[in-house]
Formats: sequence, structure tokens, C-alpha cells
Amino acid sequence: MSLQIMNGQVVNPLEMTVVKTDLFLQDGKIVGLGSAPKSFKAEQTIDAADHWVLPGLIDCQARLRDPGEPEKANIESETKAAIENGITSLCIPPDTQPPIDNSATVELIHHRNEMFGHQAQVYPIGALTRGLGGEQLSNMASLRANGCIAFSNAKVPLANNLVQRRAMDYAGGQHSLVIIQPLDHDLLANGCAHEGAVATRLGLPAIPEAAETAALAKDIELVAQTGARTHFGQLSSARSVDMVRRAKAKGLPITADCAIHQLFLTDHDIGNFDSNMFTIPPLRSQYDRDALREGVADGTIDCLCSDHQPHEVDAKLKPFPSAEPGISGLDTLLPLALRLVEEDVLPLADLIAKLTLNPTTIMGLPGGRIGIDEVADLIIVDPDSHWVCSASNFVSKGKNTPFEGWDFHGSLTHTLVAGNVVYEAR
Repeated sequence: MSLQIMNGQVVNPLEMTVVKTDLFLQDGKIVGLGSAPKSFKAEQTIDAADHWVLPGLIDCQARLRDPGEPEKANIESETKAAIENGITSLCIPPDTQPPIDNSATVELIHHRNEMFGHQAQVYPIGALTRGLGGEQLSNMASLRANGCIAFSNAKVPLANNLVQRRAMDYAGGQHSLVIIQPLDHDLLANGCAHEGAVATRLGLPAIPEAAETAALAKDIELVAQTGARTHFGQLSSARSVDMVRRAKAKGLPITADCAIHQLFLTDHDIGNFDSNMFTIPPLRSQYDRDALREGVADGTIDCLCSDHQPHEVDAKLKPFPSAEPGISGLDTLLPLALRLVEEDVLPLADLIAKLTLNPTTIMGLPGGRIGIDEVADLIIVDPDSHWVCSASNFVSKGKNTPFEGWDFHGSLTHTLVAGNVVYEAR
């Protein structure tokens, strides 16, 4: 299959440029930029005039609820949602049911994606410990050989710091990435809202920022001790950003991401007890939100993710503290990201790098780049379109969103995977 994309504004995160040019695709790769190679003959042409051409998005944290929770979502529904929202690769944490702690579960996920998926690549993250029990290390070598791109214990606590050090030593010896969401579960307790005036006024059990920062301080020290390449996921507080910034300045092998909803929402948004605003880590103060934005802008935070957690309706109908935490984020990742450009948080090419180039570099994945011989996972976006967010129009099975009624600019028109058009807006 050969295809030409004409007249598009090509956003190249590798060179940090936005240039009007043509792209030429053949056999799943980009074979020409600006001019076609000799003997190239396009079988299909897309006119992308007045549109942006971007690498397909890489979501470095998305729960597909498969295997184990079909009432919430599955690989079929969520890969369809990903493709129709410009996400061509999904990294899934190991807290499935059963956990991703053995080769059979990895193979099951790959098999289901081949059978029922919608062209999006699904990359499992293996469990650090068996059954995510926090005590015995998993067979990371076997998991890596079967396709796990990194190792994590998700939100499940490890038994003690010695187990964590051994896990990080083992992963480092395998030259594997360790992913940690810093949480001190004793400080987390049964909290559901950021510790502050809002939680006090509403009478909600609070989560102090130390539930994140105390764990992060320990985690950073273990990185210094072990040298394990470590990615910190879903940071939420100003102090965490500062701690990561200082650790990076010391040369530690650290990267970080945050969930994109943390760049827009604060604890004031939970004022009407809307359980769609219940997340772990919680929505924090405006000061924290602004510090996260600064961390994104200055490169302290390397990636943005959806932290996609689809739920069935009943899971969010309970009182706020009893509801299940999480947001269905695949359908809003791209529009929220583009809103950061509108609000002058960072330029377009920098933003796209945090959703494409940076995740692929950190996770060791294909894609995320526009260049000769790069894989042709691409999306085309109409930046001038306007639409209103409605959960009823979500492609994801999860409709739990706090962004109902928000105005967005920019919509997807095409998704290409390996040079093939797998989605075209009607």
C-alpha cells in the first residue's frame, strides 16, 4: 500500500518543527518527506490542507479492564476508542485480573488484541511481584522475553523497602524500566480528597500530599542506590515536581508523567460531590496544578497520559467516598492536550513530543517520530473544528468523565497505523 498525504502542517517532535509539506508512505513506513522517492506511485491520496499531521499518540498509562472486568470495558471496546481518538499505542499496567505476572497472561492479552482489537498496539507492563502480592519477585526475564515493556506494582504496595530494592536491582540487571506510582498507603488510608480547606468544608476524608511525596523521597533514594532506570507515574503535587526536578539535576536516571486531567482540575471542582471528580491521586490545589503545568513546560514532566480508568455506571453512583476512583480518559486526551497549546502552556511541537516521542523513547517503543524509514503511525487533526464534550458520544465503554459540557477545539479526521487508514471521520 502506498499513500500520499498532501499539504499538511507536519508536526515533527524530533526536530521540534511545524512545516507544511507532503508525506509519502509505503509498506508501513514513511519513505518520503517533501518529495517522493523515485518510482513512487500513490495508490491513495489524502489532502490535509489546513490540518495538522502528527505521529500517532502513545498513552503510557491506560487500563483496558481486560482480562477480568468485562462490565467496565475490554480490549475490543477500548482499542476502538483509542484509534478513533488518535491513540495508536497503549501501555497497560499489570493490575488486570489475573495480574500480568506470567507469560500466559501476556500471551492472552496479545491474542485478544489480535482477535478483537482495532489496530492499536497494546503493550503490557509486567508485575514487579508475583500476583502483585508485594513479596516475591516475578520472573521479569520471562515476562520481558514475552513482550512486557517495563515493570510495575501499579498501585499495590510492596511488603517493605527491602523487597522494592531487590525488585529494582533485578529490573536494573535486566536493563528494564521500573514504573512507580509513588503512594504511601498508610498516609493514603481511606482518603478521597486532597487535604485542605475544601475537604474540611465537605467533611471528606483527606489525602495529604505527603502520601505522594514521602513515598517519592524513598523511591528516589532507592534509584540512587540501585541505579535502576525509573519512571514515576501520575504525579500530582508541586513538591513532587520539585523533587523530580532536583533528582534529574543530580543525574539520576529518572523520568516522569502526569495524568492530563491534573492539569485542568483542582479540589475546588469536587464541591458538588461529583464522583466523576474522584481520582487517586486526588485532584489537588490550584497551586499544585500550576506547578504541574510549569513542570510540563520546563521538561521536568516528560510525558502526559490519560490514566484511563473506565467504569460501569453503578461504580460512580455511590456517595463520593464510596465510589470507585478514576476517569475515562481516552476520548479526551487529545482535546485536553490541544487546549494546553491554546492556553499557552507550551508550543504545539513540545506538546506532541510529550504524547509521542518522549513515551516511545522512555518505554523503548516504535513510533512517535516523523522521518524517513519511521513507522507510519500517523494522525490528521483539524485544528479549527469546535465541539462540546458529551459522554454519550464517547467511543470508550466508560462514560465516567468530569469534562461533560466542556468546549474543545480540534478534532481527529484520520488515523493511520502502519500506513493504512484505520479510521476516517464521517
